[in-house]
Amino acid sequence: MSVSAVERTAMRRALALAATPGVPVGPNPRVGCVLLDDEGRTVAEGHHRGAGTAHAEADALQRAGAAARGTTAVVTLEPCNHTGRTGPCAQALIQAGVRRVVFAQSDPNPVASGGGATLRAAGLEVLGGIDAEDAGELNRTWTFAIEQGRPFVTWKFAATLDGRSAAADGSSRWITSAAARRDTHRLRALCDTMLVGTGTVETDDPRLTVRDEHDVDLPIQPLRAVMGLRDLDPGRRILDAAADTVRLRTRDPREALRLLRERDRHHVFLEGGPALAAAFLRAGLVDEIVAYLAPTLLGAGASAVGDFGVATIGDAFRPEVVDVHVLTADPEHNVRFTLRPVTSASGRPAPPSTHREER
Repeated sequence: MSVSAVERTAMRRALALAATPGVPVGPNPRVGCVLLDDEGRTVAEGHHRGAGTAHAEADALQRAGAAARGTTAVVTLEPCNHTGRTGPCAQALIQAGVRRVVFAQSDPNPVASGGGATLRAAGLEVLGGIDAEDAGELNRTWTFAIEQGRPFVTWKFAATLDGRSAAADGSSRWITSAAARRDTHRLRALCDTMLVGTGTVETDDPRLTVRDEHDVDLPIQPLRAVMGLRDLDPGRRILDAAADTVRLRTRDPREALRLLRERDRHHVFLEGGPALAAAFLRAGLVDEIVAYLAPTLLGAGASAVGDFGVATIGDAFRPEVVDVHVLTADPEHNVRFTLRPVTSASGRPAPPSTHREER
């Protein structure tokens, strides 16, 4: 059994549907579906619009009505096999009389997986793994959370060329440019949780919301999480009504992530200070780094990250650079680096480099 050129084209369209802007980030993956007739013509399309709404397959089937019988369903994720807020998509496809199902990524969720086997048992043709890598990238943080049992952690920081996040007098507002800050809000909107420590709340009093270019809060906001043991001043802005806020009464990064996973969170945006960043690095719980560097030197002041146990150059943490982007619309030309930790074949952080530079 092989995939046709028409089905591959339909899969590209399904992936585009899954990535439709405006779908709220939540506990569910982003999924798209295209129904094709025997001539390869599109009968209907659908995509998932967030928790509690119809899944992509159900959306497409509803739009197709009786015309769904005999079609090929091209889906970016293996049809689910369980009943949650909505019914199982595998059964919906069977009942609608769909003849063939082509899907990209296998469902990693043990609660929902097995849809492909259910479809085959009902006599449908099933082909999986088509453009699976692209589908996996679309849902990389959701997949990570399912497979690892904890949220994916993106650590974001802003610093000067000499690695300072604040001046010697403690002032830290506007280390980077307005363009860099707008870009940060774009990345915030891709996460379902913003995480800081109590020290950052007391020192900086952040709102920690996602805002547009006019500094207006967007209608859909991620959860704001504050970890640490100290009590907070009730007047702090992070406790306002702009978004939900949860207190995590722990200093242990693993415990904080466990508590957030219990709330169905799968992508944490870590925006705390140097101490919190160091704690997550020390625990091996940073999965991605986004660093904004300003063409500025301070010479003194707080570092972007605290001590996380590196005593010699051989033990240096050396993440892989996956993207470097100069914010060209920015007159100050701030630079955004995206990095990911290097992992071994086991999936664990690779051992420290033993390389020594010749002098």
